[in-house]
This record gives sequence, C-alpha cells and structure tokens, in this order.
Amino acid sequence: MKKLFLVLAMSSLAVVVADAAEQDTVNRCAAIISQFQQMPEKAIPRDVLRRAKGLAIMSVVKAGFIFSAKGGQGVVIARTPRGWSGPSFIATGGGGWGLQAGAQVTDFVIVLNNDAALQAFSRGGNVTIGVDVSAAAGPVGRTAAGAVMPTAAVYTYSRSKGLFVGVSLEGAVVGTQRQSNFNYYEAPVRADSILSGVTKAPPGAAPLRRALGP
Repeated sequence: MKKLFLVLAMSSLAVVVADAAEQDTVNRCAAIISQFQQMPEKAIPRDVLRRAKGLAIMSVVKAGFIFSAKGGQGVVIARTPRGWSGPSFIATGGGGWGLQAGAQVTDFVIVLNNDAALQAFSRGGNVTIGVDVSAAAGPVGRTAAGAVMPTAAVYTYSRSKGLFVGVSLEGAVVGTQRQSNFNYYEAPVRADSILSGVTKAPPGAAPLRRALGP
C-alpha cells in the first residue's frame, strides 16, 4: 500500500515537471532571482552574488498525505569571462514517509562558491548536496555577512509557501537533464560546454542573464 501511494504521488509530480517547457523553466528561474532580490531583509547579499562561480535555481513541489513525494526542475548557470553562460537544465525528485499532510512549492537558489562546486554541476551527472559539495545556509540581507569569505562550497537559500516546514536541500540529489538541454539548444550539448560558455546562450536566456546582473 505504501509503495502504491508513493508511486501515485511521484507520477503526479512527474506530470507537473514534464509539463514545464524549457523556456518556461528559464523564465521562472529569472523570476525567482528577481523575487529573492525584492526581499531586503532576506535578499542574497550582493557580495555573495559577486563572488559566485555559478548558481543553481529550482522550484520544488512537495506534496502528500502520510506518504510524500517531491519533484522539481530548474537550471544551473555559470559566470564566464564573457558574462553569464547559458542555462543547463537540472531536476530533483524523491519520496518519503511520515505523519505529514499538505503541499508546498519551494524556490531554491544554490550559490556555487568555488570551482569545485561548479565542476560538480558541470559533469553532466548527479550531485548530492552535502555529500558531493559541502552546503550551508547562506547569509541574508543586503549587507549581512557580505564581506565574509564563503564557509562552504555552496550556500543555499529557500523561499516557501505551503504547509510543510523545515525545508532543506541537505541530501537532495540534483541531476542534469540531458534531454531538456537537447531540446533547448536543439543539439546534443554537454553541461560543461554550456557552463563554460563554449555553447552560445540562446536569446531566450537573456532575461535570466539580465536578472543576475554583471
């Protein structure tokens, strides 16, 4: 019975993710960045963004009654000598068990603080937060801790609406979506080619790149 409910929940979430076209995902990630920067007391400090080697941006849906499932999609984008790269698509998913009910959509911004973190997302496989890269909750506020050097490979930020509490990315597995990259770039491109800037960013990526600033 537990397995049946989990399969049904995961199937529903898969439909939500599958229905999100690649350009819609890019546009949503641009909106997420803008929304984070419109919360002065919770904004990602400018110095943190200025030092970032890259960002992973995702919306994750978590839903369930007793049995739970979560799934989400987003992009990784990297800083290159010529500005921000094009987006490489990522997704996460999983299930759980416990006394919980409700639904929640959480927006995540993962700041990649060093080259090792960027390389982990450039391999084209899976990255486990807290295992493959060390993670810490990022400082917030336009000036708070902005001058402090990063203490972890990635900083995580989240913004939630719903009934679940205690949102965390620790242990989450984030995987490159090769088919989405193929669809968006209309060619079989690798994540490292996108994030290094070798593969040119499509015009549709312009709003996201502008939202990130220089």
